[in-house]
Formats: sequence, C-alpha cells, structure tokens
Amino acid sequence: MVEDLAKQTTLPDLTSDIGAALPSPKQIGPYKIESLFSKGGMSFLYLALHPKTQKPLIVKILSPKFIKNREVVDRFLKEAHIIGMTHHPNIVQLYGEGPWEKGLYIAMEFIQGISLRQFIQKRSFSTKKALEIVLQVAYALCHLHTHGVIHRDLKPENILITENGEIKVIDFGIAQLSEEKKIPKKPGKKRTIGTPSYMSPEQKLDPSGVTFASDIYSLGMITYELVTGQLSHGTVHFSLIPKNLRPILEKALDPDLTKRYQDIVDFITDISSFLKNYREEQEEKDLDSVFDALKESSRSLFTTPQFSFPQLDIKASFEESFTLTGIYLDIFKFTENTFALFLAEPKNVGLSTLFQTAQLKGMLRMLLAENAPLSSIQPESAIGKVNHSLSFQADKAQFHFLYLLMRPEMNQIFFAMDDNFAFYHIPEEATKIKPLTTPNPILGKGDGLTFSQTSINWNIHDKLLITTKQTNVNLQKLLQSSESEIISLLAYPPSHLAEKILQLTSEEEKKDMHQRFKGVLCIERKH
Repeated sequence: MVEDLAKQTTLPDLTSDIGAALPSPKQIGPYKIESLFSKGGMSFLYLALHPKTQKPLIVKILSPKFIKNREVVDRFLKEAHIIGMTHHPNIVQLYGEGPWEKGLYIAMEFIQGISLRQFIQKRSFSTKKALEIVLQVAYALCHLHTHGVIHRDLKPENILITENGEIKVIDFGIAQLSEEKKIPKKPGKKRTIGTPSYMSPEQKLDPSGVTFASDIYSLGMITYELVTGQLSHGTVHFSLIPKNLRPILEKALDPDLTKRYQDIVDFITDISSFLKNYREEQEEKDLDSVFDALKESSRSLFTTPQFSFPQLDIKASFEESFTLTGIYLDIFKFTENTFALFLAEPKNVGLSTLFQTAQLKGMLRMLLAENAPLSSIQPESAIGKVNHSLSFQADKAQFHFLYLLMRPEMNQIFFAMDDNFAFYHIPEEATKIKPLTTPNPILGKGDGLTFSQTSINWNIHDKLLITTKQTNVNLQKLLQSSESEIISLLAYPPSHLAEKILQLTSEEEKKDMHQRFKGVLCIERKH
C-alpha cells in the first residue's frame, strides 16, 4: 500500500503494522470509558468521564503490542512527565497517568475544536488574525522552553483551535528535554523523527541534536502557511509575505542555525512589534506588493529551468504566458544514473493555480528525494502517491501530467501521462516519429484512481519529444509535409529542435486569461 504523503508518520519504523487487537475497556484507572475516540500507531485514545467532575477527558493508552518495547514505554512515560510539568492555557492539560491492568495510560484534557491544518485548508485569515494565532503558539513554546522542553513535532495537526478561539498545543510523543544527552548516530538507515515539511535542517540531519531554535523553525513554517493561507509542503516563497514581516520569517526559517532566532522571546517581540505598527488599511498596500510578488513567484515556478547532465541533452522551450500560471517542469536525479522528469499543466488558469503548483512542487520534492527507493519512484507508484496527497487539499487542484523515469544504463524509459501532452520517441536514424500514450486520468481528479505505466527501449542518440496539446495540433499538420523536410528537422540537436518546432507550430497569441500554454521539450540520450 502506498505511503500517505498527506499524513506522514512521525516514527515510521515504530508505527507500521500495529497488529494488536483493539482493547474495549469499561474503565481505565479511575476513569469511566465512554467510547473510542481515535486510534494511532502506538496508542488508543478513549473519551472518558472524570469521576468527580463528570466532565469529558481523553485517556490515552499504550497499544498492547508495545508493552514490552522498552524504548516505546520510556517515550510514553516521558510524554506524561513532560505534559505534567507544564501548566499553560495554550498547552493540553494532564489530569493523571499510571498503570492499569493492561498497560499504561495518560489522562488529558478533552479539547473541543479542530486542528489548525483543517483551518488552513478551509479558510484564510487576515494577516493580523494569523499572527495573533502564531503568538498564542509562541507563548506555549515559551512556556515549554522555559521548562527545558523541545516539542520536536510542531505542525498544524498538533495545534487545535477551540470553539472559543483558544489555541492548544498537543502531542508530546517525541518531545525532548534539553538536558538529555545527545544520542550518538548509529551507522545504517537514517531514522526520521518529526514531520519533514516542518523540520529544521539540523533535525533532519540528527533528531537528537535539536535545540529550542528547531521549534522556532517549525513555528516559522506554520506562520508562513497561516499568512499565505496555504499548506506549503516545505516550499517557501518569501516574496508572498508582507514586506515588513518578511525579515522576521526569513530569520525564523534561516537554514543556518547560528543566524536563526535562538530564543522564542525574541520572535515574540518582533511579531508583537509588527502587529503594533500594522494598520488594517495597510492590507491593501500589502495586496499590491503581494501581487507583484505573485508574478515573481510565477516566473520562479514556471520559468523554463536549465539542466545539465552528462548522460542527457535536454532543451525545453515554452511560450511565455500572460497569466500567473504556466507549465511546471522539474527533473530529479537518483543513484545509479536514474532520472525522473515531471511535467505538469494546471487544468485551470488563474491565481489559485499558483499556490496549487507550489504545493505540487513541495509534494514532489518530498517524494522524489535523492535516496528514494526505486520502487517508490516508478511512475504508477509515484503518481498514485501524489494523486492521493492532492485528494486531501481543500481546493481539489487538478493537473495534466507526464512523468518519465529514465534509466540510461538499462536502455529503458518508464512513463505515465494523461492525454494533454503528446509524447514521441525518435530513434537515431528516424524518418518519422512514433507517438506514445498511456490511458491515465488527470492528476487530482479523485482519490483511489488507478494509474498505469509503459516502458520502451531507449538507445544512445535516441530522442524524446514532448509537446503540449495545443502545440501538438499544429505539429501534426507539420508532420504532413515532405519526408525530406521531416528528416532534416529531426536531425537537429535538442538545443535547436525544441525551439524550431515551437517556432514552426506557433500561431498568433490570443491574449486572454483562458489561453492554454504552448511548449516543446526535447531530450537526447548522449551515452
């Protein structure tokens, strides 16, 4: 079963294969159990009643499967200890903890509300409201850091908003005390502790070597998402942030630990100062600057990138769009001289697709990491994961796509695409070009869709030609010309072939907001 990109596990090597029967207790400790509330990887949460107040609370028990796992038990006990040592209105409250007949339990405050992630997906805040929420989270962090606690998994899912608008930070399952000794890294498989989109560079490198500044980095990512009103998937465009707020976020998200905020109090001071000088009418000025930033971000996302690989000669040529969207192209290099190329065109045009494409880029960067196993980057698997993740987005973005997995040393290409792009294989001595297709739906149309892939042989000096749908209509007319002209055209190297085809197939631009995009991509295998 493919991994869910939208719900990445915090401890993937501990939470897989729960394999334990669901306990159905009537009472845990002094608390009467009403019903199952939710089930996690290593624990079960029950809705219970307090014996004295009869108010609802949450009782968390350790899954029976892990009762004999010393590391998991210690972490469970530490979570109770950490919650118990912190008393703050923005932090979930501990009511009790201890053993029961089938293991261990923690009794906590029942918080009636929804997660910040759900809020971000369903609605956007004004800059002022977003930063007021951020300050509440920062106050909670300040209290935690004062007690020597590093949360290590601060993310929108672990921040709840109550019916009264109060903020509550929850889930201390991987929290760490600053006084704990750094655990030496063991050779072998690198273990991820945290959520990649919100983790600082140092936490990704060494989860046990984090500092208070690591939590501040996570809060910086959350701040960015609240202000922009979009989940980032780890991709940040500072140009989308109001000008006077930008330096604060840049400092909070600085990859260099020494340049980042070291104390959450300094972050609180700067955000409070920004709010003090911020006027509601300034939002209109900010909108103007943000629109300029959006155009700049559009150029960043959709400008044709330049690639340089010894094995491949690549040339992309796209006509400039008059909208804020366009063709998104990216190439990823893996071990064993394996390359993945992803080409996407938003189904719709307009402002929203800029954010949607930025999210897509973040998903791909997380999925197609350099050390990703070959099985997970195969087209049908990778596209299935991205489609599943897109199904969790509130705006239901859809993309036409083409995904190539190029393995020159195996003389093979694997690919998957919908019908928006035209894909041709051109052998070295070609007098005609061979169209290739796969019967796939548009990306993001719905969860549970099945995607198929196809493979072909790819020899040295063979070319691949990819065009957008509108360009391909004109290309088909061009291919009906004389054979000698076609042979002459296909002999061009990629650096000239892509531009030549685009030039020959272009028509007069229709300068309106609903035009589709024209483009050509050519790849030749060099050796």
